[in-house]
Amino acid sequence: MKQRFYSLDVFRGATVAFMILVNSPGSWSHLYPPLAHAPWHGVTPTDLVFPFFLFAVGNALAFVMEKFEEAGDAYFWKKIIKRSILIFLIGLFLNWFPFFHWQNDKLIFESWTWQQVDGSMSGVRIFGVLQRIAFCYFFASIIVYYAKARGAFIIGFILLISYWIVCLLASSSDPYSLQGWFGTDIDRQVLGEPHMYKGEGVPFDPEGLISTVPGIVQVVFGYLVGNYLRKRGKAALSTESAGVGKTENPIYKTLVTLFIAAMVLLFVGYAWGLTFPLNKKIWTSSYVALTSGLAICVLATLIYLIEVKNFRGLWSRFFDVFGKNALFIYALSGLIPKLLSIIRIDSGVDQDGNITYINPWGWFYETVTSKFPGPAENGSLLFALCFVFLLWAISYWMDRKKIYIKV
Repeated sequence: MKQRFYSLDVFRGATVAFMILVNSPGSWSHLYPPLAHAPWHGVTPTDLVFPFFLFAVGNALAFVMEKFEEAGDAYFWKKIIKRSILIFLIGLFLNWFPFFHWQNDKLIFESWTWQQVDGSMSGVRIFGVLQRIAFCYFFASIIVYYAKARGAFIIGFILLISYWIVCLLASSSDPYSLQGWFGTDIDRQVLGEPHMYKGEGVPFDPEGLISTVPGIVQVVFGYLVGNYLRKRGKAALSTESAGVGKTENPIYKTLVTLFIAAMVLLFVGYAWGLTFPLNKKIWTSSYVALTSGLAICVLATLIYLIEVKNFRGLWSRFFDVFGKNALFIYALSGLIPKLLSIIRIDSGVDQDGNITYINPWGWFYETVTSKFPGPAENGSLLFALCFVFLLWAISYWMDRKKIYIKV
């Protein structure tokens, strides 16, 4: 039945493509607002990418869970433990790679922790996108395996409510602020400041331990939708239903159900957001509801266009190849710029007479795409698009050669 929902592959591939686009600008100083994360509260199109990917992980889980159940507990635990550990270790590897950095014209090996020039301690970041995927996949798999669909929905609801209550009770007078959110203290104690993300100016990890809990529910919601499609799909997409009226056709009933579920989640997300603000960085419960609702809307629309109207072609093929090697291509998108970062190109002399250097990643932006007419954001976006097309070419070649790297 998996092959019958080509739209799921397109959804996953489009998510990966957009994830690469927003993660690879020519300059972080020149971004169009929709291609940047919300500073704190709020949701931009970029803030939809990661939850959509977790939702897609849940979709895929729905199509293998039956196999897990038939094979038994030992097989189930072996598969999810192995896959979760591999995904986590790949993420940790990408954080550490390329293991060296330039300091005073010398390549310095990055040990687990090291002292920077200013005397502060730094270290390898432990968590990240792939690490969160690993945790969410692991715990969501356990929930749906043992609790089944109905139980998983109830547990997901309890987790979202509990996270809200704990945020209120365990935090300061401003529980949803960067300084007041309680999860940072836990991450600091468990991970240590040198191993936390510092992009907010202070040690704060947007993929930390506590905010991973509501992310698990995102995978559960994706599973519930995927499980519904798996069970309804055979009747909904069968040729026997082709001559049935729209009100009676199973595919239309399926789509109506999905859109109703999406509207309910959107309402819950926006309403809940009035008291528990929409926030990706602490992954609030309202954010889970809203982004899950939007993911269902997009997926249902793709099902209508692709499965019902057969509206497919170069556009769907473009995204499809990304989806067939999703985790590998995402990992490669992080590997390439990190590898290029240790290659130095002489770029002249600064005002103090010191030789300056640039890496090939920066060189391509500075000498090629930044020259594109219009505002600087155009060149930055063009750089990201070039990188997307490079990775698409790799994905397309792998698909042609039937090379599929599964974790």
